Amino acid sequence: MNAVLNLSSGPHARDKWTTSFIMHVVLASLLPTAVIGVIVNGWHALFIILASIVAAIGTEWIWCAALKKPNSVKDGSAAVTGMMLALSLSPTVPLYIPIIGSVFAILVVKLCFGGIGKNFVNPALAARCFLLISFGRVMTQFPLVDGISSATPTADLMAGRAVNITAMFLGNTNGVIGSSILGLLVGGLILWGLDIIHGEICFSVLGGFTLFMGLFGGQGFDPKFLIANLCGGGVVMGAFYMATDYTTSPVSRLGQLTYGCLIGVLGAMFRIFTEAADSFSYSIIIANLFTPLIDMYVIPKPYAYRKNAIRRANGEARLPLWQRIPKPVIALTLITLLAGLALSGVYTMTKDTIEEQKRAANAASYRVVVPDAETFETTAEIDAAIEALGEDVYGSKFGRAFINEGIVAKNAAGEICGYVVSVTTADGYEGNITLSLGIAPDGTLNGIAFTELNETPGMGMRAADPEFKDQFNNRLVTQFVHNKGGASGDNTIDAISGASTTSGAVVNAVNAGLDFFHSVMQGGN
Repeated sequence: MNAVLNLSSGPHARDKWTTSFIMHVVLASLLPTAVIGVIVNGWHALFIILASIVAAIGTEWIWCAALKKPNSVKDGSAAVTGMMLALSLSPTVPLYIPIIGSVFAILVVKLCFGGIGKNFVNPALAARCFLLISFGRVMTQFPLVDGISSATPTADLMAGRAVNITAMFLGNTNGVIGSSILGLLVGGLILWGLDIIHGEICFSVLGGFTLFMGLFGGQGFDPKFLIANLCGGGVVMGAFYMATDYTTSPVSRLGQLTYGCLIGVLGAMFRIFTEAADSFSYSIIIANLFTPLIDMYVIPKPYAYRKNAIRRANGEARLPLWQRIPKPVIALTLITLLAGLALSGVYTMTKDTIEEQKRAANAASYRVVVPDAETFETTAEIDAAIEALGEDVYGSKFGRAFINEGIVAKNAAGEICGYVVSVTTADGYEGNITLSLGIAPDGTLNGIAFTELNETPGMGMRAADPEFKDQFNNRLVTQFVHNKGGASGDNTIDAISGASTTSGAVVNAVNAGLDFFHSVMQGGN
């Protein structure tokens, strides 16, 4: 008997839609948000998309040719990976970033594990996380559409600043290329309508995220707060495109619901309790690792299997619902809920203490920069001027600098002995830098004091050393120049060797504070 058996991994269910057809439909569904991203961000965004797709396709083609394997480029999966990676990048990254990311996604995450259908995590997401770890500074730099650098809307949300929800929904705001929620929803709902992606996953991701944010986000179920968080940080793209990857998601409906809720809860936890603005990628990666466990214990009902009939035949009573849910699923759910409750409890208990410590640190920094002051007061005019800024970037010449406070310092006799301006810059190498400027009544800068500085030890943290910080002491200038070339002058500040990003951010923050003092606090005098 000469029978030829074709042995292959599951699933074996046949459908008229091939892998190639599905991948090309997914690629087409990403076009709306890609087109909007290019229109908003310019031609460089298009070059990033093309470079990412070409690098992904090229890597897979070279691999197949070198190992003399059948050419798998035609199935379109490499192009989809390149497109999704590109849409998750800032429109300002240099072209080597999408190329390196696509090579990593295809070569390491996909091909080294056997090709399509055998990767254990989503290749595009794994590549994005790899790029965030390896090229953190480049990956987290974003420009506004009007050319002024600023933080992403999600970072603004986490800092408590106001955001434009309409602009976020349309994609006309600072962020990644594929930030248009409108475009993502159009494409994602088309995929769901064609039954290419599973609604159990995408809608449970959105539902779990929204519920957790409402319970523990600090603003209850305020619609504006919840919608703003849903529109930022890659939640919609993750729910419709990343989490629904066939290979890395469970096969049963109950498993998909569990998986989606896990992603949503983890994403909300990271959003609330960590400093990373776009940590939704990590929540999906973690859930991908749980997929084999979910598939092991959440088993779909086989074809033609009648559970109740078998139970009746064996004389067994129908078990209650809670007994029919696998114990590992219950345990995983309880662990997730307990972890969320514990984190929220710790946050609630320590919130007031943290705020009090911040106020004490601010007061201490004020006394350092205006040592003759006995009291520190605000005025209605200064507060109104800061409120008018709308928690937005101050000016267009100081990078991502924000004015926090303007304080009038008075001595024991009640006379004005100086002023304090608190400034935060988001241009630090490792995150925000907050400092206080002490300014004498005649405009002389007494000095600066840091209240938030989390730069690299031995490099950016040297900004707090006297060798750098004391350069600002007792200087009567309206604007400093960041000196990286060895030049000198009355208004120059020498850069920190090996940490020019940090020192440049500090100089910009000081210049923003001085400008605010001269144009607002002194009424332009």
